[in-house]
Amino acid sequence: MAGGKIKREKPQRGGAAASNPQFQGGIPFHKSKGQHILKNPLLVDSIIQKSGIKPTDTILEIGPGTGNLTKKLLEAGKYVVAVELDPRMVLELQRRFQGTPMSNRLKVIQGDVLKCDLPYFDICVANIPYQISSPLTFKLLSHRPLFRCAVIMFQREFAMRLVAQPGDTLYCRLSVNTQLLARVNHLLKVGRNNFRPPPKVDSSVVRIEPRKPLPPVNFKEWDGLVRICFNRKNKTLGALFRQKSVLSILEKNYKTLQALQLTPEGLTSEDEKEMAVCVSALGDTLGDMSMDVDEGGNDDEDMEIEDGGDAAKGSSDFKEKVLGVLKGGGFEDKRSSKLTQADFMHLLSLFNKAGIHFS
Repeated sequence: MAGGKIKREKPQRGGAAASNPQFQGGIPFHKSKGQHILKNPLLVDSIIQKSGIKPTDTILEIGPGTGNLTKKLLEAGKYVVAVELDPRMVLELQRRFQGTPMSNRLKVIQGDVLKCDLPYFDICVANIPYQISSPLTFKLLSHRPLFRCAVIMFQREFAMRLVAQPGDTLYCRLSVNTQLLARVNHLLKVGRNNFRPPPKVDSSVVRIEPRKPLPPVNFKEWDGLVRICFNRKNKTLGALFRQKSVLSILEKNYKTLQALQLTPEGLTSEDEKEMAVCVSALGDTLGDMSMDVDEGGNDDEDMEIEDGGDAAKGSSDFKEKVLGVLKGGGFEDKRSSKLTQADFMHLLSLFNKAGIHFS
């Protein structure tokens, strides 16, 4: 991964912004809405440079604020679509570029980016409110046609989860699902003092490139498996799949599919619309994993692993079938915190071949 760090900008003297860091151009910023405006021009220039914008590109900007980054995007690309929730910022953007040669190459959409239908774009560049990090990431990855890349500033811990590798402390369900669909690289660490007003945490800029073609996997099945595996990522898979609740769900799926004589199909190119819906919904089910603690750590003692014996809903025969898959693939004593994408793919295929499904 490429590395880098932006130094803190020296404080400017004089002016309204200097006297009150929560105002710019007379507009008060709302921390509750995640409004933290980039004030460091060196950082803006670095983001533009690392985005790899082409002169022919249509660029999607999310949360443009007062337009410091927007101006640079208009200079680098052909057309900018900016989505802004705050009507005050929309007016500020329109005033800033009104009467300039750039005005006819800028379209401002006022609304919630999570609820808007996004137009076509080649590249996304954004400094987003941190509370929408997860749903926005998967909304972008569900967008069709697929874009070339997105360069987004996230809360640092969320960014580190996106790029985490097997064995890393922050490796989690978010890491696995994002990396299934995209290549993710860390570009820059950004100190909190590069913003006005400064947020409580540092940030990082991440590059996300959707995989083309998409992997041949049923995404509902994939996420069902990964959800179980990361319930406690430092438990062995054998322990996790012995839980009564897990066995009960899997056996119900097993019996239902047997009765219907149906088998979920893997993803094909014709299934991309359905996949897009699943991926978009995933952002809501994941939540903002930057603050989640339910997957990690060594707090295994707070979770009871039930034996799943004869009294359990899952019959002993089905339990042995599940454990047989794990043993046969050499997964029983492994932990999800150390499994690679290829490992999860292999494990899912072994369960599916045995008639065991996760959706």
